Amino acid sequence: MKDLIVVGGGCAGMTAALYAARAGKSVLLFEAENIGGQITAAPFVDNYPGAPHMSGMEFADKLFEQVSELGVEIELERVIGMEDHGAEKIVITQDGRHASKSVILATGAKHRKLGLPDEERLTGYGISYCAVCDGAFYKGRTAAVVGGGNTAFCDALFLSNLCEKVYLIHRRNTFRADAAMTERLRSVPNVVMIMNTVVDSLVGERALQGIRVRSVAGGGVSELSVDALFVAIGHEPDSAPFSGNIQTDSEGYFIAGEDCATDIPGIYVAGDCRRKSVRQLTTAVSDGANAAVGAWSCPVG
Repeated sequence: MKDLIVVGGGCAGMTAALYAARAGKSVLLFEAENIGGQITAAPFVDNYPGAPHMSGMEFADKLFEQVSELGVEIELERVIGMEDHGAEKIVITQDGRHASKSVILATGAKHRKLGLPDEERLTGYGISYCAVCDGAFYKGRTAAVVGGGNTAFCDALFLSNLCEKVYLIHRRNTFRADAAMTERLRSVPNVVMIMNTVVDSLVGERALQGIRVRSVAGGGVSELSVDALFVAIGHEPDSAPFSGNIQTDSEGYFIAGEDCATDIPGIYVAGDCRRKSVRQLTTAVSDGANAAVGAWSCPVG
């Protein structure tokens, strides 16, 4: 039996593993997709204290090296469930059952979709949720970004260096992005901001050829010719496999305070899957540290 199982290999999960391993605990970490999580798609990380001008991939790589050097076992397996037996927790993967004294769920969140007809069909054929991943395919062409937060602004800035024109479409008349980021984007000549507007439908058979946008105020619909649409409207917590075990809110986020303790002793949550007001790299690693300290300082049984 392990002292701790961490579910999720993003920055919150790896920080939790780091803290637990440094405390001499045996740690097993499961990741279903890519080590590092969402931060790996960030072209630059300028708001993490003490590490300016670092890409998200660089940050994740360095954290992975730290964790690996401490002997944390890392398995690329998808966790599909969990059982609570008091002093013993059972984490169920596609390949087996694994016992531990404590569990930290750092499952993160996945991209929220627009919910439009043909969105699934055109994903990969003009529809994307990662500008860093797919932006190069549209060099010299026209792209649109949907969203009003920092992620959407980062995407638009990144694409402005590749594309001939970039539309930024937001449903409100104010942005959620930082003031500095907003001013920076306003000064980019090939970015056009379209406010109080939503994407109404998609145009294209084999690939995206355009989008129809609708004014929130007047209801009028117009069409924009674009080669790509990058969706940056937030995320949904990846909590479904554990919703029967851990208490969640109406949006599916795990309910836990700053100590990251859930309503079940010995089970903690960390990172973007936890209900909180700020979801940033700094808060993810903070959660990871808090959850790890709680897991070894408050043993069950």
